[in-house]
Amino acid sequence: MKIIVPMAGRGSRLRPHTLTIPKPLIPIAGKPIVHRLVEDIAGVLNQDIEEVAFIIHESFGKKVEEELIAIAQKLGAKGTIYYQNEALGTGHAIMCAKESLSGPAVIAYADTLIRADFDLDTTADSVIWVKQVDQPEAFGVINLNASNEIIELVEKPKEFVSDLAVIGIYYFKDIAVLKNELQAVLDNNIIHGGEYQINDGIKQMMAKGMKFVPGKVDEWMDCGNKDVTVDTNSRMLNFLHQDGVSLVDGDVKMQNATIIPPCYIGQDVVLIDAVVGPNVSLGKGTHVVNTTIKNSLVQTHAHIKNATLDQAMIGNHVNFDGNFTSISLGDYTVLE
Repeated sequence: MKIIVPMAGRGSRLRPHTLTIPKPLIPIAGKPIVHRLVEDIAGVLNQDIEEVAFIIHESFGKKVEEELIAIAQKLGAKGTIYYQNEALGTGHAIMCAKESLSGPAVIAYADTLIRADFDLDTTADSVIWVKQVDQPEAFGVINLNASNEIIELVEKPKEFVSDLAVIGIYYFKDIAVLKNELQAVLDNNIIHGGEYQINDGIKQMMAKGMKFVPGKVDEWMDCGNKDVTVDTNSRMLNFLHQDGVSLVDGDVKMQNATIIPPCYIGQDVVLIDAVVGPNVSLGKGTHVVNTTIKNSLVQTHAHIKNATLDQAMIGNHVNFDGNFTSISLGDYTVLE
């Protein structure tokens, strides 16, 4: 089994946090989004992973590439890097990795996290993972027939089709079939919204009678902007806490401080006259002094003092001293 991860977008809706780091590498509960995504998919598939192919922008740099390769190697898989340097759509991104498009594979877009427990239907030509939503008109949804097979993809339907939204994770029994259909999309310049879309390849497969079935996830967590990313961090902390996963990475230096779980506490964190939690992630080397913080995500080597924070997202190497509450601070910000 292969995992294909398109992740070339910088994540403009999550700025300033994505100005110095790609969105999929922002940590959630102490681990980068893309790392969690790949691990979760591998866990659901319960199969050996042969290769993880990452489609990135060349500007991400060699350090990012090394981190991604390490994610694959941790699963015992080969890590491969491909480049998409122009934002030409999901179909184009997948075709940037065409050398890896053979055999059974999962495509997963690296801006979402899941919780799922189901048996993958490997007899189907494809499985499209979906989640039941309250406002299906805001999403792309699937249309099912009486045999629970997907017969149509409908983008933001004005009239009710179903409440099962496509979350951006797909299984293909032989991804070479999708590659051939996407090549036809590129060759015939089939464009929607100014881009080449994966859905056009999928629709051509459906038109040829291939079997598509839904795979339902229990939880679907977005990381599109600051507010939903902070919420996803909180939800993931709670899931991990319920699973009995240790969320303290090394010794914590504490003086007159309290941690209210669930919280992720990274290495070399210092807490003085502080109340931390619930639902807080503190990255490596962070110092928190005379501060109460809850429902927040703090990256590495931040220094926070004299603050009361809720629903905050703070980047790397930030110095913050103040009484602001709901904030979004990028890397190297200083507020004194």
